[in-house]
Amino acid sequence: MGERIGVYPGTFDPITSGHLDIITRATKVVDCLIIAVADNDEKAPLFPLSERVAMILGELDTVQSFTSTRIDVRSFTMLLVDFVRLCGASLIVRGLRAVSDFEYEFQMAAMNARLAPTIETVFLTASERCQFISSRFVKEIARLGGDISSFVSPRVRGYLDDKLRSERSSLTVR
Repeated sequence: MGERIGVYPGTFDPITSGHLDIITRATKVVDCLIIAVADNDEKAPLFPLSERVAMILGELDTVQSFTSTRIDVRSFTMLLVDFVRLCGASLIVRGLRAVSDFEYEFQMAAMNARLAPTIETVFLTASERCQFISSRFVKEIARLGGDISSFVSPRVRGYLDDKLRSERSSLTVR
């Protein structure tokens, strides 16, 4: 049996403690984990693709200290199953926070299975301490001046503070 390669796709806008929880736990089931950062303008990300990749790379030191699994970060713009094939992977890793996530993720897994029957999707449920964390809520709380320190690392908080400060100054200049 060869190396088991898994792909954990997402927008990661920004990467949260919940994402890091799934990444850490996914390293227990694969030999190589590719964090696939989607370039999806339909989601109107706050951060450009290059900054999202940089944020993830900056967070991996902590995860890498707990595992021998190789972790790569790559961006992609194609159909997920095509990207997974291109990486030589056979597994898609998805995180589930709540029952509400399951319906969408189940449909996506079924669609991917139809498109690529040799690629399996594995669901990891969020740890209890991370079940409620979403990038969307983190951005909203940060925009409204709330404390996000328990949802993201200090480094990611700095990225958010800088981005939101920039947004505010561009609004006041107009």
